[in-house]
Amino acid sequence: MKIIEVVAAIILNDEKILAVQKGKVKFDYVSYKWEFPGGKVEIDESLEQAITREILEELNIHVVPEQLLITVKHSYPDFHLVMHCFICNKIEGNLILNEHIQAVWLDIADLHHLDWAEADIPVIPEIKNYLLSKRSY
Repeated sequence: MKIIEVVAAIILNDEKILAVQKGKVKFDYVSYKWEFPGGKVEIDESLEQAITREILEELNIHVVPEQLLITVKHSYPDFHLVMHCFICNKIEGNLILNEHIQAVWLDIADLHHLDWAEADIPVIPEIKNYLLSKRSY
């Protein structure tokens, strides 16, 4: 089975998290699903370089990856996904959807209301734990 390595950005803005919705894509099981933005890692590119490039290409915003939150390994029917999820802060730019059909900023408590791509679901409790740990300081 083909292995695809990707990065995903958990973009925070005043404890709101950015979620984006895919449009119609090659595989129906991920079409119109919500996800954390990101994309494929290119050859000779670090994970941090990939996340910065992908978010600029997809959303027209500059982000700074702060830390790796979780790496998710998930098998879809047609490929195996390895997704490195980074906590990122937006530093500049106006959000423009170049590849997605919708974007929302949500509180952590509201993330579960969306119809997520399966690989993104395990990321949500990790975000919650991260935000709770930041509040305890």
